[in-house]
This record gives sequence, C-alpha cells and structure tokens, in this order.
Amino acid sequence: MNRTIRRTAVFALLLVFALLLRATWVQFYQGQALADDQLNRRNAIQTYSDPLGNIIVAGKSVTGSAKTNGDLKYKRTYTDGKLYAAVTGYASQAYAPTQLEGIYADVLNGTDTRLKTVMDTVTDTRANPGNVITTIDPAVQKAAYDALGDKKGAAVAIDPRTGRILAVVSTPSYDPSTLTDANTAGSAWKSLNADSDKPLVNRALRQPLPPGSTFKLVVAAAALEDGLYKSVDDKTDSENPYTLPGTRQVLANENASAPCLNASIRVALQYSCNNVFAHMAVQLGQDKVRAMAEKFGFNDEAQDVPVRAYASVYPKGMDEAQTGLTGIGQFDVTATPLQMAMVSAAIANGGKLVSPHMVSQVTDSGGNVLEDVDGKSTTTQVVSSDTAEQLQSAMQTVVEDGTGTNARISGATVGGKTGTAQHGENNSKTPYAWFTSYAKAGDKEVAVAVLVEQSDAARSEVSGNGLAAPVAKAMMEAAVK
Repeated sequence: MNRTIRRTAVFALLLVFALLLRATWVQFYQGQALADDQLNRRNAIQTYSDPLGNIIVAGKSVTGSAKTNGDLKYKRTYTDGKLYAAVTGYASQAYAPTQLEGIYADVLNGTDTRLKTVMDTVTDTRANPGNVITTIDPAVQKAAYDALGDKKGAAVAIDPRTGRILAVVSTPSYDPSTLTDANTAGSAWKSLNADSDKPLVNRALRQPLPPGSTFKLVVAAAALEDGLYKSVDDKTDSENPYTLPGTRQVLANENASAPCLNASIRVALQYSCNNVFAHMAVQLGQDKVRAMAEKFGFNDEAQDVPVRAYASVYPKGMDEAQTGLTGIGQFDVTATPLQMAMVSAAIANGGKLVSPHMVSQVTDSGGNVLEDVDGKSTTTQVVSSDTAEQLQSAMQTVVEDGTGTNARISGATVGGKTGTAQHGENNSKTPYAWFTSYAKAGDKEVAVAVLVEQSDAARSEVSGNGLAAPVAKAMMEAAVK
C-alpha cells in the first residue's frame, strides 16, 4: 500500500472514530439536556398531546383544554382569564409557563412522578394530569378586580388566621388565552410587551414600590416592642415641624392643622403625622426598625406563595436623615401589596404571622391529595399580643375618625392605615396611593392591602383614603359579609 492510500485510510478511520465519539457524547451526556431544551418541539408535542390538569377556584376550574388541528393536539383555555391572570399565569405552546401554571407544570401535564400508577410505570406512559386547588375566594377576587377597574394597581387579601390568600389582583390585566396557541401567541406577546402599562407584570407580588405612610405601622410596632413608648396613647417626643438630622430639610405634614406636636401613636396614625414617625425611626435607629420590618417579611429573598414574590426592602447603611425618611415609608423602602397585607394580617392575628399561600392542595386526577399546602403553614410571633391589640385599636381609630373613613363597613370592626408615597424626583410624578387594613365580623376575618399606582384622578385628589380605601372596603365586605 502506497503512502498516500495509507494516510487517506488513517484519516478516514479518524473521522469515523470522531463521529463515534460525538454520537456517544450526544447520546449519553447531552441526551437529557437536548430532551429538556425548550426549543425541542417534541416536548411541546408531548405536553399538549392530551388535555392538561386544571387550576381550581372554589371547586370550579378556571382553566381548561381545547382540541386543535395541528400536531399540538390541545391548547390551554381560561375562564375569566383577565380576572385570574395574576393567579394562574399562562401555559403557552410557544412560551414558558408562568405563575401557578409554571410552578405546577409537571403536575398539570402529568409528568410529576407522584402521579404515576404501577401500570404507568410498567408501560412507561404519562400519567393522568393532576389539579391545583387554590385558596382564592372568587367573591373577594372579583370585588378587587371590579373596584380597581381601569386604575393601574394591585390588591391582595389574606385570611390572617390561616395565611390563605383570598385574592391576588393586578391591573391592567391580560387574557392568558391570547398566549396559548403557538400560531397566534407571537403577535399577542409583542403587543403585551410593548404596552407601557406592563400588563404582564404581577404588581401584587412582583413590583415593590415605596409604601408611604402604611409603613408607619411597622415603626409603631418597633417603638412599642422596644419600650420606647409603652402605650399607643402615651405622648411622644415629636417636635412639629421636624427638621431631619444634619439637614435643613423640614418634614411637613399633609394636614398642617393636625395635632401632631408630641402626638401619641394613636393620634399620629389617625392624622398620619410625618414628624412623629420620622423622629421615632431616628430614635430607634435603623437596626431596630429593620429588625422589626424583617419580622414582618421585609428583605426576604425567598418569599414563595408558592409563586416567588419580589423582596420588599428595608435598606442598610443610612445616615440619620435617611433613617428618618424610612420612618414614613420613603427613601429606599419598598414593599409589595402582598407584604403590606402581611403587616395588617399579623397585627389582626394577635401579632402572629401565618405564612401566606394561594394553593391549598395538589391532587391527582382522582382527587387524592399529593400535597397539603395548608398543612405546611408556619406561624411566627412578630409582636406581642399586647402590641397587636394596641395597634388594632389605633388602626380602628384611623378608620372611625381619621384618614381612612372610606373603609368603614357597617356591622364589622375595621382597622386600617392610609399611605400616599412620593413618586419621582422632588415628588414630580403622581404619588402612589396605598391602604392596608383588616376587618372582622362574626367568625370571619380578612387583611388586605391595595396599591393604586396610577388613576385618572387629579394629582391633588390622589390619596390612600380617596383611591385605595374604597377598593379595600369592597374586598373586605366580600370577605366578611
């Protein structure tokens, strides 16, 4: 054999060997990764070869499946899609699922190993899909959605005793059905992402904003627990007007005639006195305020309900003037409606915070419970029962004879706190309107938080009582009546 033929033969053998190595690598090392790749259409074909399991609200499915004519035999459908979008998210033939559709995708498409019967295992077939049973109360959910209307905002309602989330609403909403079909999802996706109002953002769980005066509840709790003041009716050491330490910045009160000089915590909450709580935060110091905020749930990077909520933040490394501003929910303090509902829930529940969750159970197709989420709730004593009772009383004064009168409900005990948070440099943009509260009537209880980010109201008319409290009232009425 001449040299040229020999070299060609060796080169050909090397090529064959390289192909064998590559095939082995793909088969044994990359096979699973390729199988799981989102761009692998076989996954979508398998997922949508049969109807999906459902998400259940009050015993009724708010999801479904419809037959198609393509190789993806079924697509997801939604009942009252806009109403429940912040709960369900979407399951799309074209895009990765979100919210509960994403968290429980394996249960809903039948690939969760807990669903497999012995026969499924022997025959290596996909199991019948399971269902996700939520804690959502349809009456409270609809009350929030209707009351928010065309406002840009969000609302959350929690049962303080159990942690069950009764409503999660974000407006403007969107119809998840527009994203389910691979043939039409692209145009809907572009339109939704181009919308300046960001309808795909879950404002209730995933958009922390300055909480304004609603944060004064946290500062008041810290002051009572620390012993700075023993009672909500003790006079405080609070000059009015108050100049932030080390600055010439005078902190004004919204109501210049309010009795805020040395006002008690009750009166300061009733009239929302900035001077009292800014000075109180400085007196306590940022570390004590932060410690209390974190007991309520701030700075928690793993707040799962089970959807991962964005962390509400109480900052570090501040000077005294900045600490003072945090006392009124400004500077770099941010909170989600979920977080502020948790504050009211803990106060309403005797100082105990039960972990919030919007799924009750996960079941197989026959109704057998695979996961009891209610049974996994944890309880944390945030403040003493005495502190909680005092704050409840002060919050009731806010509603009965203070800045939160629009939340009054006949036949129910209601406590609340308004907030109007500055927005933009030098407060140049429309403020955020907040309201957090609780209501009790008979054996029913609820805690809520409402944020109105933008409305058609004139800037001078933007207030927690004017915009957010009526939404909270509608939700509380639906929950306790």
